[in-house]
Amino acid sequence: MEVQTHAPGTFCWIELGTTDQDAARTFYSTLFDWEPNELPMDDGTTYTMLQLGGKDVAALYAMSPEQRQEMPPNWLSYVTVASVDETVKQAHALGGELLTGPFDVFDAGRMAVLRDPMGGAFAVWQANQHIGASRIGEPGSLCWNEFITNDPAAAEAFYTRLFGWRTRKLNVDGPPFYTIFENGERDAGGMYAMNGDGNEVPPHWMVYFAVDDCDARTEKARALGAGVTLEPHDIPGVGRIAVLQDPQGAYFAIIKPNPPA
Repeated sequence: MEVQTHAPGTFCWIELGTTDQDAARTFYSTLFDWEPNELPMDDGTTYTMLQLGGKDVAALYAMSPEQRQEMPPNWLSYVTVASVDETVKQAHALGGELLTGPFDVFDAGRMAVLRDPMGGAFAVWQANQHIGASRIGEPGSLCWNEFITNDPAAAEAFYTRLFGWRTRKLNVDGPPFYTIFENGERDAGGMYAMNGDGNEVPPHWMVYFAVDDCDARTEKARALGAGVTLEPHDIPGVGRIAVLQDPQGAYFAIIKPNPPA
């Protein structure tokens, strides 16, 4: 659906930092039928806006040499806030770490990149002329953000205090295994715990894109050079999902949501 604004506490934007901007542009544009729109930057680089039907849905850029030494290619999730500066202060008080900013992005808005106490990175966005994604929840656009962590209790404490989220637990034949973050009357995102079996994947926010056919898009991604970390499978009451790794190494998920009840 098309949106005009994002309420504070809402995931509003996603951005891919990659090691091969041209290859990533081709991969995602082909996979999701996106139209790339190149924006020149003052430093001589370009920032690729990715559009669906002429509306911004995501972006990508080439990582700097310093960034490439510190982290692999990754999707960064942005949360809308009323004040970036106040959110940064609150995050620091809760044990978070400021990685970048706060700074103004021309007249588009103000942002900062933070790391939570568990080690997961995320960004906060105070909109001016750019709200973030103008289309969400439809095929080819962002539909969910999910935190994967080894300490869900600490993560719940941090994010609920920082963004004012509430939580509810989903149960499947036993104790709660999945946490829903609620922002007002709407779900903001989800969280689940790592298996604790020696998995060395660091805590991170996973982005989910809605698709019209999970199996077909998975095969298309595979043909384009992606890895398939988790083959398409059904989540009862939710939809059919797969977890993929693009040719440069960034992870993301796709989902064909179940029709509304």
